[in-house]
Amino acid sequence: MKFTLMILLFSIAFQASAQERFALYKDAIPNAIHTDTAKFNRNIPEIFVYKPSEAVDKHMGILIIPGGGYSHIAMDHEGHDVAKELIKSGFTAFVLKYRLPSPNIMVDKSIGPIQDAQRAMQFIRNDFPALTKVGVIGFSAGGHLASTLLTKSDQAFIANPTNLSFAPDFAGLIYPVISMTDSITHKGSRTNLLGENPSFEKKAEFSAEKHVTAKLCPVFFVHAKDDKAVPIENSYVMIAALDQAHVKNELLTYEEGGHGFGMINKTSSVAWLSHFTDWINHL
Repeated sequence: MKFTLMILLFSIAFQASAQERFALYKDAIPNAIHTDTAKFNRNIPEIFVYKPSEAVDKHMGILIIPGGGYSHIAMDHEGHDVAKELIKSGFTAFVLKYRLPSPNIMVDKSIGPIQDAQRAMQFIRNDFPALTKVGVIGFSAGGHLASTLLTKSDQAFIANPTNLSFAPDFAGLIYPVISMTDSITHKGSRTNLLGENPSFEKKAEFSAEKHVTAKLCPVFFVHAKDDKAVPIENSYVMIAALDQAHVKNELLTYEEGGHGFGMINKTSSVAWLSHFTDWINHL
């Protein structure tokens, strides 16, 4: 009896962490150059798929975009750990390993990440047609990439012969980099994406708050007020733009917690991920 119980528990635990790993592109990677093989191999984009059990399956998907300042990717605490939690609530979760912007492997490094985010949405909608809604959740620089996905969904950065929609149905932006404006941006993220001295036009192009329209999906924000790395003003300017466009949004703030806490802010008992999934369920 004990042995059977152990097998059952192992099976449940395995199912909760089971994943499939796919190359993001089946053919040539767009915007890629191969002058530095070692750097290119480290930047091959992938997507990891986590499926819930049939008993709890909501037939809804969430694309997870971890942060890392566009210099690295926090794949575990802002990626795989989040996916393992989301499948418990019945969501199919997709963790994106996107290319880090680099002139060594990209013709235009500023569009490499958004190409991969759009391809991830294309992959999900094409290969998982049973999902009734597909949302996105992005952390820090991954929040910037998610906000770019929201605001540039009508602009195709990759081939899209069947015109699948790149636009998410809902979004979570977690301590996100939003603006490239000097006063509030995360300068490391901006430099890595746009270069040392981007033009006024380039900064405006990648400041999501400047491209909000009424067509955007509902957005849920999480930010700590004492975030020194990515000031909460990033969330505030995006919320102001969404309010002006009459787009539904909600903000959960922490008094403390700083930056990069992932799912768990140790300074508070408030579990933001539970609030986020409840919010989704009531859209």
